[in-house]
Amino acid sequence: MTSSALTSAPTLRNGVTAAVIAYTMWGFFPFYFKLAHMIPTTEMLGHRIIWSLPFGALIISLRHQWPDVFAALKNPKMALMLGLSAAIIAVNWLVYTWAVQQGRIFEASLGYYINPLIYVVVGVVFLKERLRRPQWLAVALAAIGVSILTIYGGSFPIVSITLAISFTAYGVIRKQLNVGAMPGLLIEVIWLFPLAVAYLAWLTHQQSAAYLQGSDVVGLALLAGPLTVLPLLFFAIGARQLPLSLLGFLQFIGPTLQFFCGLYFGEKFTFAHAWCFGFIWLAVIVFSLDKWRELRISASPKTA
Repeated sequence: MTSSALTSAPTLRNGVTAAVIAYTMWGFFPFYFKLAHMIPTTEMLGHRIIWSLPFGALIISLRHQWPDVFAALKNPKMALMLGLSAAIIAVNWLVYTWAVQQGRIFEASLGYYINPLIYVVVGVVFLKERLRRPQWLAVALAAIGVSILTIYGGSFPIVSITLAISFTAYGVIRKQLNVGAMPGLLIEVIWLFPLAVAYLAWLTHQQSAAYLQGSDVVGLALLAGPLTVLPLLFFAIGARQLPLSLLGFLQFIGPTLQFFCGLYFGEKFTFAHAWCFGFIWLAVIVFSLDKWRELRISASPKTA
């Protein structure tokens, strides 16, 4: 029996819903970063961290989760692991923002297409998750598609590889920690907060901060808080309730939407891109049909 089959149907549905919301929000992220193009990448990272803290604290208060936050902080090992996941996700934010602002949305999209392959490897090798034949077929199709775009891209996709590895590592760490989605996220932001404040204070002192340009830029900077917290909250919920193999393939939603964003913003779409995305979308169809069949079987009265 696969590990995914051990997941109850209601839990599976809740996890899928949360993950789909997260990946859809991330899929449309390029619009926000293009709109906020006047804010440099490093300053944007600082705003994402700083304004995520009050917004995250508000959600914690509404959900009455402060005891969970304090309990996690009292556990030295858990607090340190959340510090590690905070550093990893900060790298991911920085690289992704830079890629979008530099007109490399397709490369960022490729990174999140590679990511599910790494999820599957981690799930099978380290967490002993087992895949059925349709799932292996989907993995092979996706690998072919990613390989085509990687080989014919003309250069080593360092942005794509960095995004894929960093986000996989973040997901694996969060899946292993016994802490709620939002409490864990708030602690991650707390770890990053002092550095972000110090950096923005320095920019302000140098009169080089973009938010000093006017209220429109300030509004865009403030918006970074909720746009950062909400998808990560839904992702953390999904990561704790789904097998890594399923979570990884649901992630195709995000890069697919980013792909269309790249087309919208006029990035060059090559013959290799067409073959790559064709193989990947076929992989998504194969894997999704197999998971839909599994969900129906697990939800049937006889199985229950």
